[in-house]
Amino acid sequence: MDDHGDDFSKWGTETPVGAVQRSEEEWATIAGYIRHAANKVGPDLPLCLPGEPQECGRTAQQHVLAWAAHLKAVAHHLIEQSAPSEARAAHVAGPLYQQRLAQLRSLDSSEHIQQ
Repeated sequence: MDDHGDDFSKWGTETPVGAVQRSEEEWATIAGYIRHAANKVGPDLPLCLPGEPQECGRTAQQHVLAWAAHLKAVAHHLIEQSAPSEARAAHVAGPLYQQRLAQLRSLDSSEHIQQ
């Protein structure tokens, strides 16, 4: 079983405080989008969502978290490799990233996640 770089196994049934509530199907759709994006720019992620050939036992929501972290790391690595200077990389990975994150947080989550 691939640990996806996390240190937790299957979650219990606790309701996450502050987390967006979605169905397992919705989480699986989002996880698929993240995997697709990550596979375009970095090492391929496995076909291990519930019901897939290499199913690992984690929920789709856990995949969203683990794979989003993977995609964030890949994006940061691309910034480091692509920037013409360390100063430019620091600006893009720091203030510009924080500005984009703030913009996303101000949107309703349903506006930027298509089903």
